[in-house]
Amino acid sequence: QVQLVESGGGLVQAFGSLRLSCVASGRTFSWYALGWFRQAPGQEREFVAGIGGSGGRTIYADSVKGRFTISRDNPRNTVYLQMNSLKPEDTAVYYCAAAQAALSTNSRMYGSWGQGTQVTVSS
Repeated sequence: QVQLVESGGGLVQAFGSLRLSCVASGRTFSWYALGWFRQAPGQEREFVAGIGGSGGRTIYADSVKGRFTISRDNPRNTVYLQMNSLKPEDTAVYYCAAAQAALSTNSRMYGSWGQGTQVTVSS
């Protein structure tokens, strides 16, 4: 398994931006598909964005498409989530996750998870 540590969360006003980072430790980082998920209070954990091992394939939830960008830097063992035009409904704990399987929107396909980082967007 790969160990994941998120950072970059915080408080931001609507229309602002944040960049989340997730640093992984472990071997063969480029083999893992990586995803970002979020969970708001009282809600189910939902898929936000994902990226394949090579970075050639990305997928986004409809709610963030056009505003968020996922990217990865394999030499630095890091995956990023650039979040622009933030809305109050983006408020949640954001988690990064790694899957040895193909890129998926299903959280059950991810075997390694970070501890989460809080993102709060105020009006």
